[in-house]
Amino acid sequence: MTTRRRDSAPQGAPAGGVPRLRRPPRGLSAEERALWQHVAESVRAIARNRASAIETTEAATKPPPPAPPAPAAPPRAARAPAPPPPSAPARPAAPPELSPESRPGGVDNARWQALARGSLRPERRLDLHHQRAAHAHALVERFIPDSVAEGCRCVEIVTGRGAGAEGGVLRRELPHWLNAPALRRHILAIVHAPGGAAGPNTGALRLLLRRAGGKGQDDKNRGRKR
Repeated sequence: MTTRRRDSAPQGAPAGGVPRLRRPPRGLSAEERALWQHVAESVRAIARNRASAIETTEAATKPPPPAPPAPAAPPRAARAPAPPPPSAPARPAAPPELSPESRPGGVDNARWQALARGSLRPERRLDLHHQRAAHAHALVERFIPDSVAEGCRCVEIVTGRGAGAEGGVLRRELPHWLNAPALRRHILAIVHAPGGAAGPNTGALRLLLRRAGGKGQDDKNRGRKR
């Protein structure tokens, strides 16, 4: 038995061996173009948003630029040296120490001799016999200013001779009290009281006092007498 061989037709060809023609691609419809345009715009918007987000993140994480350096301060002008503090006024020289054996400066010889010989009679007298040193000192400090205030020029203070060559405590201390600044400013001169033929009485001192107006008044009066 003889078998007929059939030739197989090409794949995709229609039966009978005639090839099928392809259709040309058709264009997009208006609806499809609108849809495609919408999709494309959406993609571009997403890309823009992503780029903006990246820029914002980079700007936020980027360190700020360094601040410009502060302008240099102008050099300070050199200060003028401070003036020296005013010097304290010079204190007047202390008056010389009074001694009954010597005439102090500022007292003329005629007045000194009148005081030493007893021609100037004491106007007041303070007797310190039997007084303790502290009490006697207080009495002297009150006696002399009071005498000056009353206008006395010559006064006498009696201590007594005391025992020994230097005498008692009051006799030794009285010259020191009289030379203290509080009393020295009232006194011009001191001498031992005249004792007649026996010589000066070392147990008493006579004082020549300044006038109540002070040294200037004494100098003015001395100039008038000349």
